[in-house]
Order: sequence, then C-alpha cells, then structure tokens
Amino acid sequence: MQHAPIDPAIVQDVIDKLKLSDFSKATIREIVTIANAAETRTGKKYIRMEMGVPGIDASEIGVKAEIKALEQGVAARYPMLEGIPQLKEESSRFIKAFVDVDINPACCVPAIGSMNGTYASFLVAGQCHKEKDTVLFLDPGFPVQKMQLQVLGYKSVAFDVYDYRGKKLQAKMEEFLKQGNISTIIYSNPNNPSWICLNQEELEIIGLLATKYDAIVLEDLAYFAMDFRHDLGHPFEPPYQPSVAKYTDNYILLISGSKAFSYAGQRIGIIAMSPTLYHRSYPHLIARYGVGEFGNILISRVLYSLSAGVTHSTQYALAAMFKAASDGSFHFLESVKEYGRRATLLKEIFARHHFSIVYDTDLKEPIADGFYFTVAYPHMKGCDLMKNLLFYGISAISLNTTGSQQEGLRICTSFINDAQYDELDYRLSCFNKDFPIS
Repeated sequence: MQHAPIDPAIVQDVIDKLKLSDFSKATIREIVTIANAAETRTGKKYIRMEMGVPGIDASEIGVKAEIKALEQGVAARYPMLEGIPQLKEESSRFIKAFVDVDINPACCVPAIGSMNGTYASFLVAGQCHKEKDTVLFLDPGFPVQKMQLQVLGYKSVAFDVYDYRGKKLQAKMEEFLKQGNISTIIYSNPNNPSWICLNQEELEIIGLLATKYDAIVLEDLAYFAMDFRHDLGHPFEPPYQPSVAKYTDNYILLISGSKAFSYAGQRIGIIAMSPTLYHRSYPHLIARYGVGEFGNILISRVLYSLSAGVTHSTQYALAAMFKAASDGSFHFLESVKEYGRRATLLKEIFARHHFSIVYDTDLKEPIADGFYFTVAYPHMKGCDLMKNLLFYGISAISLNTTGSQQEGLRICTSFINDAQYDELDYRLSCFNKDFPIS
C-alpha cells in the first residue's frame, strides 16, 4: 500500500483496537467508528459513503412548524401514543395522494423513525401465531433490521432477489412460505442497497402470497418515491409509488421522515397499517396481552413500552410537510433528486478506475441513480475491498452485511460534496496503483 494517502500504520492500529473477530461482518457504525478515529489521528478527511445520513438541509416547512409548536407549549405535555390528530389525518391523505391507497387515519401511527416502527412491527407480527416464528427477508436489505431480530430473539431466512426477479419471484418465495413458519415478509422499495425497484407484477406476487399464507408484509418505504426514472411527485396523479397495499390486506407501510424529507435528526416516521390488519384479533395475542387487536397491541403495549410516544413538536413538523406535499405546494422530491446527480458522477469515477456496478440493471431497465448504488473490483471480495479502501480514505460497507450474495460494496451518495469528486478520483488512482487488475 505504498501509494495509500492515509498512514497505513495508523489505519491498521485503529482497526486492531476495535477487536473485531470477523472484519467481514463489521457493522455500519463500526465502519463509522474506524473512519472517525482515523480522521482524528491523521487529520485527513475520509470520503464517507458508509452511512445513509441525509446530506440535504431539512425542509423549512417542517422546521417552522416545529418551532411554532414549541412556542405554543407542546414541550410541556406528553404526546398521545397514537399520534396527534393532524399528523394522523395528513399521513392518511399523503398516502392517498402519492400511493393511491386508502388508509384510515386511525391506522396511521407515528414512530421514532422507521427503525422504531420496524422493530415494533416485527415484535407484534412475530407474536400473532405460535407456529410462525420466522421473518422472510427479500434481500439485499438494511443490515440493522437483522440486528433487530437478534435483539428480539426471532428467527429469519432470506434470499437475494437478484436472480429471482419477475415471475421467478413466486416460486422462490413459496419455497419458504409453504413451510408454514413465516410470520413476516420484509423488503425495501426502492431497495437499500441495490436501488432496484420491485414492479407491480412482483408486488402483486408478494401480496397474493401474503394473503395465501397469512403472512404480514412490512414494506419499507424509507426512500419514498425516490425512483427518479419516474415522476412520482404529483399528488393525486399517476404514476404513484408502487405498493403491495394494492394486492393484500396483510400489510404495514413504513414511511420515514429521514430521507425524502431530510428530517433525520428529529427521528420520526409513520407506521401505516391496513385497516383489516389493524382491527384483526389474534387468539395468541389475547392469550399474551388480554386483548387481541393488532393495532391496539402495537400502540398501547409495544410503542408504549418502547418510547411512550413520539416527540410532540416533531409530529407537527411531519404533519406540516405531509400537508404541503399533498396540497402540491411543497415539491419534496425536487431537493432529493440531488442524490441522483451525485450517483451519476460517482459511477463515472468508479468506472474510470475499473470498478463495476454490481446490481446494474432493474429487470430490463438500467438501474436508477439515487441514494445508493453498488460497486465491485476485479478479483477482490467485498469484505477485503471494504477494508482495503479504508487505507485510501474511503469508507463504505460490504454487501455481505446486507444479505446480498454478490461481492462488492454499498456506496451511499448522501455525504458527497462537489469538492470531493477530484479527491475521490485521486484516491482511487492510488488504489489502482497498489491493486492493479492486470
């Protein structure tokens, strides 16, 4: 590593001090820790592509609404567990405007970000049937969701959808579902990390199978409407954000305030349950809690235990942003299209230095440019690439931590700024010199 722009001895020492038994399984936060420590000790900034932190300012609409709520005294009062009425109403309206699905406001509940919403949903869905103790992941996916299952003590199975797109998805899913032990099916759309987008045919397959095998679908919409190949930003007009909600009543939509609205620091998202699921009563829940209604348990038992409500003022912020978006006065996707521009430039730089895109097509379409993309380097495993690039001041996570069966890295575009493209080009040229492909 004679051309490494970061002192290799320092980087190795930082890695060693973390005492990871298997570096290939390093989490996002562990890579963050390594990059932070190396920056501190060397004084050189890393090009940070490991963590999906929004790199765009929060909407002024949300900020002003939250300030107004605080000035009106909401900080002194506990928020209701089920959420403030304005947020519930505007969540329902937003979903109708951009997904074209009707969900009663009572079934829209705030959570402390989508992670909190996913955890709560996992917890309840896994308790509905004694015999259904396993979650099916349509990978690749967000690594922390599997960590949540470790915390819960739940089982999981998974497969990489890379080889099972379109009609092939049905047979592969049924291999797992016919065992009778799947409580929950989870995926993200657009997908973190591959940025593939499941289409209507695939979502219909998922929905019909969820109904047939009585499994609950968690549709993670953290990157809501951010498939920039399609103009999904006009309220109450097609095209809409594709959703499994069109094809089954066994669904929960998880909508985040973090990415599409850049409101990550305030930690808020929405759990939107189908009315049928919300009101469904499960005997196994009755035996455990004394009541069996799914939505009631999620709110009054689980969310109460986890957080006792979502920050009062933040709920006013999200309600205001949802309202403005549904009114058509706030074009929330315009600012986040910046991620697509960054992805285009970054892909050009990586390609120039002999990297390839792992998930390069979305069925027959080129993969969209957005918040994430994936890269590989010839003759190098993803975990080795992740570690080696740290010596060149570049941080990213290995695809194996996302459940992918492909070798490579997840690249996040959010923290890149215009001043870093030339530096990335230089650092990758140094990497090429030390790891020539010939």
